[in-house]
Amino acid sequence: MPLNGRLPLLPPEALEIGDSLAIHKDGERIVFFNAAGPIFSCRCDDRTGVRLGAVTMVEQGWVRPTALAKAIGVHRTTLFRDTRRFAECGVEGLVAKRRGPRGPHALTPQVRRRVQRLIDRGESIRGAAGRVGLSERGLRHAIARGVLVAHTKKPARVRTVKEVRSLAGPADRAAADQSCLLGVATKRETDRLLACQGVLVEAEPQFEAVEGVAGGGVLLALPALLNEGLLDVAQAVYGKLSDGFFGLRSILLTFAFMALLRIKTAEQLTEHAPGELGILLGLDRAPEVKTLRRKLHELGERGLAHTFSLQLTQRWAKVTPKELALLYVDGHVRPYHGRTHVLPRHHVQQRGRPMPGTKDFHVNDRRTDPMLFVTVEGTESLMATLDAVLLPEIRGLVGSRRRVTVVFDREGWSPRRFAQWKASGFDVLTYRKGKQTTWRSDSFQTVVGRVGGESVEYRLAERRVKLSNDLAVREIRRLSDDGHQTAVITTNERFSPLAVAHRMFSRWRQENFFRYMRHEFALDHLCSYAVEPADPKRLVANPQRVRLEKQRQAARAASATLMERRLHLVPGQLFRIGKRRVDQDQMDRLIQQHQTHAAHLAARIAKLPKRVRIEQVLTPEQTVRLERERKVLVDAIKHTAYRAESSLARLIEPFFTRHEEEARKLLKTIFRASADLIPDRRKEQLTVRFHGLANPRATRALSDVCAIANQDAPLYPGSDLRLHFQAPMLQK
Repeated sequence: MPLNGRLPLLPPEALEIGDSLAIHKDGERIVFFNAAGPIFSCRCDDRTGVRLGAVTMVEQGWVRPTALAKAIGVHRTTLFRDTRRFAECGVEGLVAKRRGPRGPHALTPQVRRRVQRLIDRGESIRGAAGRVGLSERGLRHAIARGVLVAHTKKPARVRTVKEVRSLAGPADRAAADQSCLLGVATKRETDRLLACQGVLVEAEPQFEAVEGVAGGGVLLALPALLNEGLLDVAQAVYGKLSDGFFGLRSILLTFAFMALLRIKTAEQLTEHAPGELGILLGLDRAPEVKTLRRKLHELGERGLAHTFSLQLTQRWAKVTPKELALLYVDGHVRPYHGRTHVLPRHHVQQRGRPMPGTKDFHVNDRRTDPMLFVTVEGTESLMATLDAVLLPEIRGLVGSRRRVTVVFDREGWSPRRFAQWKASGFDVLTYRKGKQTTWRSDSFQTVVGRVGGESVEYRLAERRVKLSNDLAVREIRRLSDDGHQTAVITTNERFSPLAVAHRMFSRWRQENFFRYMRHEFALDHLCSYAVEPADPKRLVANPQRVRLEKQRQAARAASATLMERRLHLVPGQLFRIGKRRVDQDQMDRLIQQHQTHAAHLAARIAKLPKRVRIEQVLTPEQTVRLERERKVLVDAIKHTAYRAESSLARLIEPFFTRHEEEARKLLKTIFRASADLIPDRRKEQLTVRFHGLANPRATRALSDVCAIANQDAPLYPGSDLRLHFQAPMLQK
């Protein structure tokens, strides 16, 4: 209904903004009206007053910000910024700051002289900006204004296709690598000499036109790695490494490329030509194993791995907030096969038995892409970890008001905690634990639909039930063809029964994630055998009680065996026990001895505590755990590589029937494929030209992925060359 129809006294010159608000300007004052009359007024030249009124109208929900911004003559971005400042600082955030004389705050005269010296020595604009802490864009703007002078370089001659094909291939490069004086493939002798003298921060990427680089296809994943924040977050957290030939950028890219190329350990680098891997980094060779481990140790010494992993998680959460509505949580054990240290035992599902090692709890989003993980202390349970660590961190990611559904298995069963989590904004979805009555088969109905882009069909039934603490939950059961009923409970009232069943039964995708990470990314590999002190006050099972419990069980088992054999003993017959022959009376006495011994052990066990501090069991030298810092850092890089691979797999899925399985197999083939690298310095472009793949369908998929990657191809990190991918042509 128009505002004039509800308020006839509205001034005729008033400007209506929607159905609930109007403004009137008389040259000196601006007045805001709603159906109740004038609600806010201030002078037109009062900047703070006008913006306060505008923010108030938006906060009350009377008008859209875009329409109001146009009416009061400001840009909509300004109004959105004022709304945010008002929420953070109140009216003080809207007060205009007093303007004073301006001067360069970053490009000071001292910095300007230093930058000019770097440019005069031949430093690139990007490199000079990084050395002094400026942005490349700001430095180029200063050169355009004439504040700095950049020496023009003679553009390199662009080689034709015929000339590129005449370049030395892999065999010639291998021969050149072997003839280097400083070691295999150490061709950049000047940079290495500067690095030895401590005057080189990091070697810059330099590319030459080369043919048939093994593994050159992994560069197709570089844009995805950058989008996931691998380098941006690392530089924000770590800054840089100590001066040397290999810096933070090259080390992180080495680990990421190793993961995507399935080079599972640093030692496996010795099985690959270092010069060929170095081409992918824009260097003469990849780092040696000892160099890679030294740099990893340097990163570990800073103690920032958790911050690095957490900031990656925050970045991922901002990019895909919709995927956080439902999260899968499960534990994964990394076995320890050594005998040097005594570590807590965890049940390893793949082995079916407890093994020493460390346990991580992983949180995966709705698409089962990794979001965050924590390494628990000792044998902490899923419930304790959810309460203490995981749920608070999830709340920090999604905000204070958003409800999130957490999916886990029966290990997290706790009706008391379910009620607490529901009150704090977390819904649970899990299998029901314990014995249940069987529902009648006519209670189930066939439900067909699509959930998460997948067509599913189940026979489902739903009831409202109460748990042991009178918490009312929904129970959805699935009836299988063999008559088995799978019970699922949830406190989520929004999901349909079909969505509840499908999301619960999709938990196997997280198990597949663990399996894939173990086999393809070596998730269980120990990047370091170093240990660190563990919490001496951590509670462990009382070893004395465990030993007596085993003796009691043995005594009870022996008594039960003798009693069973006693039943079949004929009067007057002797029975053989070991090397002895006993009659009925002697067997009765043996049974009585075993029972008395078991009762005596039970009395001793009852006096002992179930759990004791680990410092009462082990010496301080034995109270250790595997080092976490380097493990967390390497795992975060592997998770980033997995997410980058997943983003590419989603682009390829439409070409395949089995979607993700075939897409990831094709990506492994692409990453290992040979490619030509052709830099064009005139166009500032680095062309990655792929060779043919195994079949036309794979080549077509590669062509489409290259076209998508070229739409927003980034600069190769540390260089001025923009990536351009070129797939082989198909015959029509």
